Amino acid sequence: MNLENAIRVLAGTMVLGSVALAHYVDPRWLWLTCFVGANLIQSAFTGFCPAEIVLRKLGVGTAGRSCCDSTPKSP
Repeated sequence: MNLENAIRVLAGTMVLGSVALAHYVDPRWLWLTCFVGANLIQSAFTGFCPAEIVLRKLGVGTAGRSCCDSTPKSP
């Protein structure tokens, strides 16, 4: 799995998880959904992606292109 897809999976999992926790545990879990959304928006404008740093340290997608990288991968 490349890094871009891993970030999408992570963000989707966090959103769905926080919605489930808000429904079954406490509505304040929706703040996690807001946090994930805000990080997605800021990474689109700044190119800084905190999830990318964490996933790279875990070894995910080290051979692929980053979702936050504006330069295309060379062939």
